[in-house]
Amino acid sequence: MTMLALSTGVWAAIAALAVIDLFAITFGLSFMRARKAASAQAQALPGVPGEPPAKSPKPIARRDFLSRSLVTSLSVFGAEFGGATLAFLWPNLKGGFGSAISAGPIADLKAEIASTNAPAYNGAGRFYVVPYNGAPTEDVDYGLLGVEAQGIMPLYQRCVHLGCRVPFCGSSKWFECPCHGSKYNEAGEYKLGPAPRGMDRFKMTVDEGGNVVVDTSTIILGPPRGTDTINAPPQGPFCVAPG
Repeated sequence: MTMLALSTGVWAAIAALAVIDLFAITFGLSFMRARKAASAQAQALPGVPGEPPAKSPKPIARRDFLSRSLVTSLSVFGAEFGGATLAFLWPNLKGGFGSAISAGPIADLKAEIASTNAPAYNGAGRFYVVPYNGAPTEDVDYGLLGVEAQGIMPLYQRCVHLGCRVPFCGSSKWFECPCHGSKYNEAGEYKLGPAPRGMDRFKMTVDEGGNVVVDTSTIILGPPRGTDTINAPPQGPFCVAPG
């Protein structure tokens, strides 16, 4: 995975941890400066006649210094751990990618696919909903895998080669990766290029109200090369030159 492939939540966590570290360092330096200033001011004050001279601040014992350092370190670690935990759970908390996502009524999805003659795209879930009427093989049965139901199937938008987003080509009716030329049929099954397998997918369910729910928390690996359950050659010119 490249740095550019990191999710927004991961970048937010990194930024939060950097801010926490900067705050801790700034706070520590400010505390040390304040103690030095107070010590210098106490030593500069003139004595009052008839009274004993003011005592200089007692130096911090080694044991006290180590104890305070330990407490500060634990506090910073606790803040960082809490920030990292929040970033890890953030997708599930906000209901976006990494959680169960409502893709809408199945009737509406099928109507959109029929009217556009292309898969329905869900940006929040980073997946396509494609029509599917293929026949299972000895090695692949999408229904048993839980990634297909009632004639539709969600495909993860990410190319399994190096992670680029794979758009759907309107002329060939295949998914074609613009980065390195990998190509998949409408069911996301490998056809051409350097990709090691078909497009990955997510489990889905259709609830009693006919609403499609796609679970993006777990990626189901795509079928191996050679899988072809729909027998759909390209319907026209490729959008991306063969790689």
